[in-house]
Amino acid sequence: MADTENRPTNFIRNIIDGDLASGKHASTHTRFPPEPNGFLHIGHAKSICLNFGIAQDYKGLCNLRFDDTNPEKEDIDYVNSIQEDVKWLGFEWDGEICYSSNYFDKLYSYAVELIEKGLAYVCFLSPEQAREYRGTLTEPGKNSPHRDTSPEENLALFEKMKNGEFKEGECVLRAKIDMASSFMVLRDPIIYRIRFVHHHQTGDKWCIYPMYDFTHCISDALEGITHSLCTLEFQDNRRLYDWVLENISIECQPQQIEFSRLNLEYTVMSKRKLNDLVVNGQVEGWDDPRMPTIAGLRRRGYTPASIREFCKRIGITKQDNMVEMGMLEACIRDDLNENAPRAMAVLDPVKIVIENYDADQVEMLSAPNHPTLEMGERELPFTREIFIEREDFRVEANKKFKRLVLGKEVRLRNAYVIKAERIEEDDAGNITTIYCTYDADTLGKNPADGRKVKGVIHWVSASHCIEAEVRQYDRLFNVPNPAAAEDFATTLNPDSLVVIANAKLEPSLAKANAEQGFQFERLGYYSRDNKSEALTFNQTVGLRDSWAKIEKA
Repeated sequence: MADTENRPTNFIRNIIDGDLASGKHASTHTRFPPEPNGFLHIGHAKSICLNFGIAQDYKGLCNLRFDDTNPEKEDIDYVNSIQEDVKWLGFEWDGEICYSSNYFDKLYSYAVELIEKGLAYVCFLSPEQAREYRGTLTEPGKNSPHRDTSPEENLALFEKMKNGEFKEGECVLRAKIDMASSFMVLRDPIIYRIRFVHHHQTGDKWCIYPMYDFTHCISDALEGITHSLCTLEFQDNRRLYDWVLENISIECQPQQIEFSRLNLEYTVMSKRKLNDLVVNGQVEGWDDPRMPTIAGLRRRGYTPASIREFCKRIGITKQDNMVEMGMLEACIRDDLNENAPRAMAVLDPVKIVIENYDADQVEMLSAPNHPTLEMGERELPFTREIFIEREDFRVEANKKFKRLVLGKEVRLRNAYVIKAERIEEDDAGNITTIYCTYDADTLGKNPADGRKVKGVIHWVSASHCIEAEVRQYDRLFNVPNPAAAEDFATTLNPDSLVVIANAKLEPSLAKANAEQGFQFERLGYYSRDNKSEALTFNQTVGLRDSWAKIEKA
């Protein structure tokens, strides 16, 4: 049994504990079975952490298996991206990667076995007729006129399906269960259909492809899976899962257990809808930093540890609920607050000229990379002309404004105290330059040194700063539950991305690595983009949860 110290508990782990204690299983074997029809999103991260986490904690095994039974929507690029995402999150699968397509020959033989037992038949109803025969939630279905075809004839028809002798949609293979069942999934479900499509793994070998409900349970059994963990929408499908395994010659009988899927505010978790955003050009791609995909979160600056912590905090239950975006953002904020080095950047610059500072002087000031941790120091060039944030200066202000005010002082982070003496404006009345003086005796002193300086602001040298593109992000949607809208695309936030073309950054940031996170002091957390060749930083998250105040207002 697993070491129980410091590991999470939930109803699934309780079931596993009971199975191990009773001797039902000697060990655990789970699997993560994505369909390669898109990039993984944060909801998949929950499943990844659950399945691989159980394998780690119980010293068991976890397979990565691609549910590749629908080649029309699948692509090898998705296969590769999924592998990369799982590894990036910090997990390794057991043995070789598995594919449902690895089992196509065995799946076909099990379908033949059902036909021979009189438990499957080839049906020629059109899709419209099949819907009519299926019945409703309150009315039973009707038997297909092809339901009582003999096993011998069905075997011959199924062979013709395999050989490509029927057109797409002309017929399907259906399980013979119960058209009067109160569970729609048991009303003679389709288990094979015809598709003349090239498959990314099997090429053109097959023109019939098994359905998910038929494939998944058999794949689990063939791999020796002990606990097949899936989300609640598959709860009714468990009856078909068990029916298939009970009616074929296979020894392993995995247990399907359902848990609630992740619903996250201000985004959608449907791969179909996410794909629509990509196809319609409403985002830059699957890895757009506004997307809830793992690749998008990674590009935005989220760390594997922050996503694992988020999955730990939300837990595993059977209760559907909507998780606040603030919870995800709190996880990355906590991570970066401890681990991200500090740097200074000015996004909306206004120039300051320090008139009593030598015009030719360049002073290299030392600044800590982190206020509390041992991360070393960096050098900041200090010169006569610097940039500060435009919002950090006012001609007049009340006592609550703790930044630079005309005629008053402020402290420059890691530098001197300066005083605003006069301003220069353009013809439109916009401030172009703030003329200041500095106190040479205030270097390195803190606000508690006796001087009554209201605040501290950040800055960069005008002559030594570097320019970079900074991308500011907001929620992708402007309503908490866009999936509930009649057309979810109408709820897109038009201001979800603001690009600052020429932000002014301290020179040390020129050496930032891709995906390296920083706290831009007083602004928020930013990460160097992993895709742009130019120096580009993506806003990861703000310094505090400003959305909580907005939503309560």
